[in-house]
Amino acid sequence: MKKILNISLIALLAMAMVSCEMDYFRSDTMTSAQLEADPGAAVYTTDGNYSMFKDCLLYNGSTYSGNTYVRHYFQMSEFRGDNMTLSGRTTDPLYEAYTYTDNSTLRNNNYYWFVAYKIIYGANSNIGAIPTGASTESDHMKGENLFMRAIAHFHLVTLYAKPYSCGRDNMGVVLRTSTDCSVTERATVGEVYDQVVADLIEAAALMKNGSRRGDAGYIGYEAAMALLSRVYLYMGENDKVLEITNNLLGSNPAANLDTDLRNIFVNARGSKETLWCVAHTAVETQERSSIGSMYYSPDGTGGTGWCEIYWSDPLMELFLRHPEDKRFNAYFEQYGATGEADKRLVHWAVPSEGNDFYENEVTNNVTKNAEGKWAFTYQSKQYVVEEEMVDGYPQTFIQYNGKKTRCYVRPNADMITGVRQSFPLYMMNKFSGQDGDTNLSSPIMVRWAEVVLNRAEAKAKTGDDAGALADVNVIRQRAGIPAWDGSYKWNEHGYDSVLEVVLDERRMELCFEAHRTQDVYRNQLKMDRQFAGVHTWEVIDYTDNRIPYQIPSDEYLVSGIPQNPL
Repeated sequence: MKKILNISLIALLAMAMVSCEMDYFRSDTMTSAQLEADPGAAVYTTDGNYSMFKDCLLYNGSTYSGNTYVRHYFQMSEFRGDNMTLSGRTTDPLYEAYTYTDNSTLRNNNYYWFVAYKIIYGANSNIGAIPTGASTESDHMKGENLFMRAIAHFHLVTLYAKPYSCGRDNMGVVLRTSTDCSVTERATVGEVYDQVVADLIEAAALMKNGSRRGDAGYIGYEAAMALLSRVYLYMGENDKVLEITNNLLGSNPAANLDTDLRNIFVNARGSKETLWCVAHTAVETQERSSIGSMYYSPDGTGGTGWCEIYWSDPLMELFLRHPEDKRFNAYFEQYGATGEADKRLVHWAVPSEGNDFYENEVTNNVTKNAEGKWAFTYQSKQYVVEEEMVDGYPQTFIQYNGKKTRCYVRPNADMITGVRQSFPLYMMNKFSGQDGDTNLSSPIMVRWAEVVLNRAEAKAKTGDDAGALADVNVIRQRAGIPAWDGSYKWNEHGYDSVLEVVLDERRMELCFEAHRTQDVYRNQLKMDRQFAGVHTWEVIDYTDNRIPYQIPSDEYLVSGIPQNPL
C-alpha cells in the first residue's frame, strides 16, 4: 500500500509541474526588467508571442506536429457545428470535439489551454514592461500585445464556458492580467468579457496613430476594432456594434472586400480583406497536421493530406440554392468527379446498424429515364428521383424502404477513388494552396466581410431590417447571387425574420472559419446535426452542458478550479 501511495504522489507532483507550465510558465520572452532596459527588445518578444499561435511548443516533455494553437482553435470551434461531416473514426482527438464526447485528458484540450495561457503570460510581460507614450511605435507594440491577450481570453471563454447570452454570472475561465499567478480561480463569463472589451479599447487607442508593422500577419487598429465589434455582438450590445462598424465601413462597405475569392485565403497575408491572420511561411506547412489536411487532398485520401472531413449536406444545399454562387465554386472540390454530363451520383442518409449515427447509401449508376428524370437501380430495386419546390428552391427525394427520403443529386464521381467509406469526397480548400503548397495557409482570424455581417446582424436586432438586408446584399453581390429586394423576397423563401437571413449569410460567407457554433448557440438556437456523419443524429439545444469543453485535467487537478458540468 505504501508503494502505491508513493507512486501516486510522484504522479501528482508530475501533474503539478505540468500545470505550472500550462498556466504559469513564462513564454520565451525577455523579462520585464530586460524590456524596460532595452525597449527595442519588445519587437523580438512581441514577434515571439505571434509565433506561439502557430508553433508546436514543447509540452509534457515532447512536441507533436498537430499541437498548435491555431489548428486546435479552428477544429474545436468549427467541429461542434453543422458545416462539416467526419467520414470515420479517427484517433485524432478532433473526433471527440466533433462528437461532443471530449474529456479533460485529451491532447487538443490540454495543449490548447496550455498555449493560450502561455500567450497571455507573454503578452502580460510585454504590457507591463512597455511604457505608454514613449513613442508611437512602442505604443503600437503594446497595443498588439493587448490584442493578443484579449483574443486568447476571448477564445478561451467561448470554448470553455457557456455563451454570454446564457448569463454573465456563469463560470468563465481563469483571467490573467499580469504575470502574478499566485491565485488561480475561474472568473465569471461577464468578468472575462469585460476585460476583453477593456483590452481591445486600449489596444485600439494605442494603435490608432500608428501603422501596422507589415502585412496582415501583424495586428493593427482596424483588427482591434473589428474584433471588438464581434465581442459586443456576442454580448448583445448592438448599438455599440453599430457605432464601431459604421465608423470602420464608411459609406462604401464593399470597398474593403477582395473580389478574388480564392486570393483571400491563398494570399491571406496580402489580401486587402484580411485584418489579421496567423501568418505561416513555406517552412511551416506541417504536412498532414495542418488545418487544411483534414479537408483537402489533391490526390485523394492517403496521399498529401488526410481528406477525411467534408462539406455537410445542409451547408451544400444552402449554397446550391444558387449553383452560380462564386463562394461555393471557389472553395468546393469534388474528388473523383468524372465530368460526364449525362450521369449523376446520388446519395441519401441511412441509420448505421448498431450505431447512433447515419451513413450514406450511394450510387453513381444514375441516368435520365424516358421522362427526363434521374433514375437508377440499387440493390436490385428501381428508383426514380422526384423533385419538388420547398421554400422556392428545388429539393430531390426518392421512395426508400417505403418512405419519402431526402436524397442528393451531385455530379458523377468515381465510386472507388471518389468515395471514402460511404461518403463522397466533398473537399474544402479555404486552408489550402498558399504559395502553391497543398497544406499551407495563413488562417484568417478577422476579415472585413465579417465586419459587414456583424453590422447586418446588429441592424436586424435593432429593427433596421432594410439596413440589415443592404449589408447582406453587399456580400451576396460579390458572390454573384440575387440580392434580397422587391422581386426576390426573403419572406417567400422560408425565412420568418431578417435575422434568420443574416445568420444564413454568415453561415455561407464564414463557413469553416470558426464562427458557426457560436453564431447558433449565442443566439439561443438549436444545432440541427441530423445529417450523415459519424456524429449522433440529433438536435442540440443551446443549454446543453456538452457545449463547453471540459477544463483540462492538468489544470483542475492541481489548481482546484471547478470543472464544467457534464
